[in-house]
Amino acid sequence: MSLLHEWNSLETRRRFLGRGSNALGAAALSSLLGSGLANAATGSALTTHAPKAKRVIYLHMVGGPSQMDLFDYKPVMKDWYDKDLPESIRKGQRLTTMTSGQARFPIAPSKYEFAQQGKCGMWMNSDLLPYLARNADDICWMRSLHTEAINHEPAICAMQTGNQITGRPCLGAWASYGLGSENDNLPNFVVLIATPTNREQEQAISSRLWSSGYLPGEHAGVSFRSKGDPILFINNPAGVPSEIRQQTIQNINALNELNYKAVGDPEIHTRIKQYEMAFRMQSSVPELTDLGNEPESTFALYGEEARKRGSFANSVLMARRLAERGVRFTQIYLNNWDHHANVGTRMPSQCKDVDQACHALIEDLKQRGMFDDTLIIWGGEFGRTIYSQGGLTRENYGRDHHPRCFTMWMAGGGARGGQIYGETDEFSYNIVKDPLHIGDFHATVLHLLGYSHERLTFKFQGLDQRLTGVLPAKVVHDLIA
Repeated sequence: MSLLHEWNSLETRRRFLGRGSNALGAAALSSLLGSGLANAATGSALTTHAPKAKRVIYLHMVGGPSQMDLFDYKPVMKDWYDKDLPESIRKGQRLTTMTSGQARFPIAPSKYEFAQQGKCGMWMNSDLLPYLARNADDICWMRSLHTEAINHEPAICAMQTGNQITGRPCLGAWASYGLGSENDNLPNFVVLIATPTNREQEQAISSRLWSSGYLPGEHAGVSFRSKGDPILFINNPAGVPSEIRQQTIQNINALNELNYKAVGDPEIHTRIKQYEMAFRMQSSVPELTDLGNEPESTFALYGEEARKRGSFANSVLMARRLAERGVRFTQIYLNNWDHHANVGTRMPSQCKDVDQACHALIEDLKQRGMFDDTLIIWGGEFGRTIYSQGGLTRENYGRDHHPRCFTMWMAGGGARGGQIYGETDEFSYNIVKDPLHIGDFHATVLHLLGYSHERLTFKFQGLDQRLTGVLPAKVVHDLIA
């Protein structure tokens, strides 16, 4: 026996023994229900408790929004203008190379006005977020997130995958793996990259952020483009009718099936599924992206920017359309929150991009009866410093990266509306109550989806791998309705 055939025999035997009756049951169920319903049913079989959320819309603010300019009100800082950050507060924390060489660390109080909103009394930037302020009691506010990463690439990787090292599955891939599909004609996990109005200082956004890692490739995110065809080659070439394309795919998949029987690599089956999905998407994606049937009330709610492909408002509207068609996880990235300078000019532009759109998404989901089982997540990869980077005036300043504390929020999907969780010191520099590590946040999100973060695992390199890794993590029940 050749080494290849020996490996194939051992590998497929391990898979069979490891999956056992579940694999046989899934095959029988698939023949009875069709692949989409079967995936959803087998995904449900992995749950440890009744889920509160069936789907997720994750709005990632790339660069790290400034918590003290948006949601972490620090009025005492006005008296500290241009005074040095006390060493007793900084406590020798390592800094990025962008400010570690500064001769001093002058306090930059927020220039914006804050007001309490809702019955919960959440202090928010009332200048720039008037729409979102209306939803204060719908939102679960988390002001004590913290992470170990201090630079963008490891920080955004940790926020998306649970680890600073690339190559692991992201949260969306884990959700796809656990939940299964509700729609055979669209991907289970879709990625949209919105274009900010201001493009002064953008960070790189790479496809490894929506990778399936060691999970089967079918759970990777599918990125929709904001210009041209939503997906490359979604349309047939000139002169190629749909029947010919379908026959071509069937022949290719027949060859892939022969290859699978010879090699036994499960990724070949992933390739077969993706070819079939691509063919079905030729009809489902154009219908999805055509907003012609949306009533004028939709654009009154989301704003006229929602008509502009690639805008944040348009991306959020697309996320709602994806959610109502059964897509489990939609990830939207919005760049230009890396406010090392010019906060006074850039923050208003960024907030205008997100304010009405986020409010509209919450209200739209409510109107459609989808808010209670759709989890919305908003936040970046870390926070910003209270001290200024570069020049400082009362009207303008910059802020460096700050991993010790930052603010995120959740709404719908079982998140506790009106909850204000965690507190920071008067400098918004250190956490003084209820710290929330990103691992605890991930564990809580999985719990809302019906899974134990300790039991939703995948065997890889001899270990039962999981989103939260091997370090202790806990579900924070105060965040759950």
